[in-house]
Amino acid sequence: MLLEEAETTAALFAALADPARVKIVNQIVRCGGSCCACEFVPAVELSQPTVSHHLKKLTEAGLLEREERGKWAFYSLSGEALERLASLVEFKEVVR
Repeated sequence: MLLEEAETTAALFAALADPARVKIVNQIVRCGGSCCACEFVPAVELSQPTVSHHLKKLTEAGLLEREERGKWAFYSLSGEALERLASLVEFKEVVR
């Protein structure tokens, strides 16, 4: 793994190191892949400004993609980030 790849992967893990952010990611999965920002407040039981902060951190880390639909923001999981995370848990062979 190159240094740049390691840094990108570390940023993904850092973004997921908060329980509220894990809940947000899980909510997106439960929504079927895309959730309106308004759906996160009751789902994670935090205030709207706190949820916005967590959404921003997840987006900056590359885990989420944001799409404007009228006055609403919808969030979905980044395919590239999911592939990177999946590749870390798919051990093709174990070297001892």
